[in-house]
Amino acid sequence: MQLRELREYCQRRGWEIAGEYVDQGMRGATDSRPELNRLMADAHKRRFDVVPVWRFDRFARSVSHLLRALETFNALGIAFVSLSEQMDTTTPAGKMVFTVLGAVAELERSLIVERVRAGLRNARAKGKTLGRPRLPVDAARIGRLRAQGRSIREIAEELGYSRSLVHKTLANSEPRGVANAAD
Repeated sequence: MQLRELREYCQRRGWEIAGEYVDQGMRGATDSRPELNRLMADAHKRRFDVVPVWRFDRFARSVSHLLRALETFNALGIAFVSLSEQMDTTTPAGKMVFTVLGAVAELERSLIVERVRAGLRNARAKGKTLGRPRLPVDAARIGRLRAQGRSIREIAEELGYSRSLVHKTLANSEPRGVANAAD
């Protein structure tokens, strides 16, 4: 029924159908479905100008997924039409609905960021240590291994440090040059 009504809608609008993307039997809240992935790949290849769907929930499994897809389509210049919700981004009213949805999503993202920052401030105020626990660094041993001609990779593997930590430790332990300002 959905495909028939979508085909009829396209015919009434005079749109040529470039392809049909139907994930049969896919259940659950997954954003990654074979036909949806193919549709998004074809969108990036500009194989069509409009994506008509039966309902939002037949296309996207969550509001955030829907908005990400709509933002992608908007950036690619592809219109989006939902028959059941009567949203059509080829019309001024549909563009307005899309803009409102985008604003709501941006507000949601901002509120999440604000809540996370408030939580971090609260944790700091309570004296909690944030981030990864610091590793005790044996700078002397790193220096000795380097003096023996060992590479940074070998030192990191032997001591269980990251290469960047070994590199930083060596850079911080090297004697600094003296600026001579005498003339």
